[in-house]
Order: sequence, then structure tokens, then C-alpha cells
Amino acid sequence: MQQVPRALGLDFGTTNSVAALADGGESRLVEFAGTEATGAVFRSALCFWHDEAVKGGMAHEAGPWAIAEYMQYPEDSRFLQSFKSVAASPIFETANVFEKRFRFEELGQMFLNRMIGHAGGALDKRPERIVVGRPVEYAGSRPDEALARKRYDAMFSGFGTEIHYVYEPLGAAFSYASRLTGAATILVADFGGGTSDFSLVRVEAPGAARRCVPLGSTGIGLAGDRFDYRILDHLVLPMLGKGGSYQSFGKELEIPRSYFADFADWSRLALMRNRRTMDELARLQKTAKEPVAIGRMMTVIEKELGYPLYDAVGALKRALSESESATFRFSGGGLEIEQAVTRADFERWIAPDIARIEETVDKALAKANVAPDIIDRVFLTGGSSLIPAIRDIFRARFGQDRLATGGELTSIAHGLALIGAEANLAEWAA
Repeated sequence: MQQVPRALGLDFGTTNSVAALADGGESRLVEFAGTEATGAVFRSALCFWHDEAVKGGMAHEAGPWAIAEYMQYPEDSRFLQSFKSVAASPIFETANVFEKRFRFEELGQMFLNRMIGHAGGALDKRPERIVVGRPVEYAGSRPDEALARKRYDAMFSGFGTEIHYVYEPLGAAFSYASRLTGAATILVADFGGGTSDFSLVRVEAPGAARRCVPLGSTGIGLAGDRFDYRILDHLVLPMLGKGGSYQSFGKELEIPRSYFADFADWSRLALMRNRRTMDELARLQKTAKEPVAIGRMMTVIEKELGYPLYDAVGALKRALSESESATFRFSGGGLEIEQAVTRADFERWIAPDIARIEETVDKALAKANVAPDIIDRVFLTGGSSLIPAIRDIFRARFGQDRLATGGELTSIAHGLALIGAEANLAEWAA
């Protein structure tokens, strides 16, 4: 009898990352250890700070430990999150962290090493196979898939073993299939931080020679981070000067929108804290119609308030998934916001994004040549799948009784590990 290989499934996500190990056909999540640990979910974030005792003079942490370090010393550290979102961006070359520059793969390697270090020894022994999830469509306006693959290869090269890439929703499909007791055609909708991905899979009854057969996958580089920016755009950025004006050579001009676009992308927002940009903003403030607003923006950048700002946005988004109304609260840098928001407000703000997601769902069905009435189950996963407007897309097309959920943050890693133990792994590779 052929021995089943030991496999690691790694869901390297825009917001959170999760790992799972499959050994002997069973998949189990890797739980992280330590005072800052948050179970099996490891925040996709890095924090840097100066430390002369460390080689190179700069120390770093990842995951919830990065958050804890940043929250303790926000002005003396550099906090980077959602760096997966620039994996396919040809515009992104390096991230400036104090006096050093780091390529995407270098950030990724530092992140992985810390993730392994906090796994309580569970990831010290390298498995025979490593299956890494990848989005069907990468985030960004003009994503370069070949560039993303090159960067991923470099990022994971340190593992020194077989590396396979599988579409993230296929991992979730395999996880959900392990719960089924009969045959079914399933649609998996995975809503992460940077992308929304859809896969259709035919699942045979347990005991079949080939349990799962992929039928087709489609995606769009739009998800939770975009929804966060919609909240920022409506509640916060007007207080930082968006929509305002300034005087230049006797003319009244709109404050450049590029400054506010940077708030949607950590790689650009992190780079704004430099002398040239801050000098530009200082000159702009002198001629702005509302100089106080520009001052607030400068303070948010100088005092590294990006994380608490986005944390407040995330809290509002989660609250509106459970209630018809909630209060947005943020305090910092002279900016005080406490404003009631209804779910109807939020759904109006994200309506253009929801429409594009609906179109992509239709494309997924057409690409796989599967009619909606053929779908037996729709499995919704990923943090943004909890948003009622997202669920309404599938409720309208397939009916409530065909919708299934569970393991929103962990199903992909669980399924990737199971795929890694499959004899026909190459058939799942992307």
C-alpha cells in the first residue's frame, strides 16, 4: 500500500494566514503558542523597530506579536499589513522600512520564519509536500500573474521541499467535501481581504476512486479591503481634506486625490511617512481652504495611526454584519469620530463592488458550463462572506436551503493540507 505523504496546507492570506497539517489522511490546524496567540489564525502583518542588539540593527515580529509591538510603540516602529496585495503588482518594487528596503519575497520570508517560530514546534519538521493557496485572480489594477508566481517561489524557497500552488477556493471545496456523505456539485465562494474567488467542484460519494473533480474557477481582485476603503472614504477621508481645495497662483484647485488613494494601499500609505511627502503636505496646508483637515492627515501619517484606524473600520464592518446599525468610533491624532452608520448606508457604499462580484459569479457558472439549478450546495467562506449583502447574492440565485458555511477563516488551509495528501495532486495544481 502506498504511504500517504505528510503535507502542509498554507493559506497565506491578505488579512490572516492559517496552516494545517495532513498526516495519515487526517488534517489538523496548527495552533500558535504564546501570550499573544489567537488560536490557528495568524495575522498577515509585520512590525519593525530599531534594536542595536540585533544583527543589522533592526528587529521584526509578525502576526499578533507584530500588532502587540506596534501598539506599544507606534511612533518608533513600522507596521506593514496586507502585503500579499502587492504580490502581482509590477509597480511595487520595495517597501521602505526606516533606512532599509525590502522586496516582497524578503518580507514574505521574514513573515514565514516568525510564523514557524510561533507554532510551538509544529512546523519545525518539514513535510514532504507543501501546498500553498493562491487567488484565482490577484489583487491590483493590472496584476502580473507571472511576477506573483516568481515572488511566491522566492518567498517559499526556504522550505526546501515540494511546493505546489492550488486555487484557494479549491482548498475550501476539499475541506467542505470532507463533511459531505453523498455526491454533490458544489460552488465555493471565497471572500478574503484582497480577492473574491469562485470554484465549482463535483464531489463523488465517499469511497469513490476520485472524490473531487474541479470544474472551473474564476475570481476578481476585489474583497474585504475594498469594503474597508469605502467606509474610510465616506466617514474619515473628508475629515482629512478629501473634497477640499487649495489656492495655487490665484486659482482654487482640488486637493490631489492621490493622497487619499494611498489610504487604500498599505504599501503606499507606509511610504507617505517621508520628508518629501510631509514637506508637500506642509506647503499644501498653508494654502488649503481647511488647513486643519490637512493637519489631521499629517498627524495620522506621522503618528502611524493606520492600524487603529483600520481596526475601527473592521469593527464597524463586523458589527454591521450582525446588526442593522452600529457606531463608528475612532480617536487619535486630533481626529475624533463617533458616527452612527446603518447597514443600508454601508450597502449603498459597496453597491458597485457587489455588482462586480455578482457578474463574476455568473462568469464562474458560465466558464464551468454549469446551470444554477445543477448546484447542490454553495459553500461560503472567508471573513467577508459574513457580510449580509454578500450572502444575498447567493440567496437570490440558489435559495437559503442550499447555502452552507463554517470555518470561514480556516477551511482553505484545512482543505489544502488534504489535497497535499492526494495521489493526483498535480491535477489540482494551479
